[in-house]
Amino acid sequence: MQEPGSQFPASDEESGIASRWPWLLAAGCLLIVLIAILLPRPNANSPTASASTNGLWSVTGANSPRERSTRVPHILSPAGPAPTAEEIVAGKVSQFGRSRREIARAIGRRLKKEVPPEVEKFFDAVESGRWEEIDAQFKLLGTHSGQYDYSTNLWPELNPFWPAVLDAYGPAEAAHLWPAQKLLDYGNAALDSLRPGMVYVGGTDPGRFIPTLLNETSDGERHIVLTQNALADGRYLEYLNVLYGDRMAALTGEDSQRGFQDYLADAQRRFQHDQQFPHEPKQIRPGEDIKITEGRVQVSGQVAVMAINEMLLQTLMQKNPDLSFAVQESLPMKGTYADAAPLGPLMELRAQDGPNAFTADRAAQTLDYWRTTTQQVLSDPVASGSTEALKSYAHDAQAAANLLAAHGFNTEAEQAYRLALEIYPANADIASRLAKLFANTGRADEGRQLVEDFGRRYPNERTSDEEFRGTILFTTRSDAQKEGEQPP
Repeated sequence: MQEPGSQFPASDEESGIASRWPWLLAAGCLLIVLIAILLPRPNANSPTASASTNGLWSVTGANSPRERSTRVPHILSPAGPAPTAEEIVAGKVSQFGRSRREIARAIGRRLKKEVPPEVEKFFDAVESGRWEEIDAQFKLLGTHSGQYDYSTNLWPELNPFWPAVLDAYGPAEAAHLWPAQKLLDYGNAALDSLRPGMVYVGGTDPGRFIPTLLNETSDGERHIVLTQNALADGRYLEYLNVLYGDRMAALTGEDSQRGFQDYLADAQRRFQHDQQFPHEPKQIRPGEDIKITEGRVQVSGQVAVMAINEMLLQTLMQKNPDLSFAVQESLPMKGTYADAAPLGPLMELRAQDGPNAFTADRAAQTLDYWRTTTQQVLSDPVASGSTEALKSYAHDAQAAANLLAAHGFNTEAEQAYRLALEIYPANADIASRLAKLFANTGRADEGRQLVEDFGRRYPNERTSDEEFRGTILFTTRSDAQKEGEQPP
């Protein structure tokens, strides 16, 4: 499959695939041939037509806001019932797996390296839709990838192909965990919020992999899709250059090295501040493990990695000043908030003045969006019965609340946090941020009450509960010290 922006031409086999199923039909009786001629046929120029290996026909996805055409395996008669959401998703995962296999092979041709047989076996499983085999093969490869704590036996020969493997596994896992229709709804909501030409930056696993799957297996514009979480991985940067090198100025190894060095210098400065001024608010972030050994700065932890990723995302935007970026946030990237604005379930970065400015009206519209979405999700038995779906919707509502709070729309932010907790009440991070909002707006007592109520309802979240208490007490002490009073 020739990906958008790929530097590799499609194979001869691919180029003939789009027209394969009419010839299969021609082997039938004359009546069937005549019917087939009269039926609507796939657009041979559409991106998905060239990717089909089973002969795919276009249908309209149920409840799709923009009625994106989906593709399913040609196992149903066009005159028969419409494909189910499960069939649509299964067909898309198989189709996407084929495309990522071809990208892996193209990378191999470029580097004059054979695709490892274990990688080929993984893609066999993805195309077949056998989840247990997909998962087993992925975990085997993960052991050799250096991606995870259990990656104990690294295979350097896997490195060039690993991003394509991960890209194929994510949608397959999402299809396994999510109700099919909610997967389609969630992904379409993100893609339908994009304006033409926008770059989509995914964050969480569902926020990255579900839109990626639908973006490349549906009719309509194919956006540049990437993730903020992997920009610090040089393998992923090479992969992005393969996918989109002719559509945007990609990050380079020099950009990556500069991002690491800038972060280390900043981390050292903040670490030294906290050592020299222990009574001032700490500048080292929670979860940011920083040590200085023999004059060298050592950092570890997710917070540190995401800080580097944020710097690299900023660099990517600087290198592409004519592109617009929309983000489904993973961890908060507060450095992007100043000129950001809500965009449906997403966040538009570098929002311009005029219709895209973050005004009070736009804040109200954002809150209305999440009120409607919350009602739809909770009134849908399928969605409300899916922990994966509830966590994802709650996370995205929280991200909107974070941005609202950062721009001073505290009333709207509070209501958005409450909607997020209504969707998924056991989310400690959402409760923590709402408590911090109370503390920062002079409502520390309400913050304490929220902490106590949350602790009673969810006793297994005691670690977070203690963090809440520390946040409330610290904020109260700071306010009291500013006023010359004794802290409680």
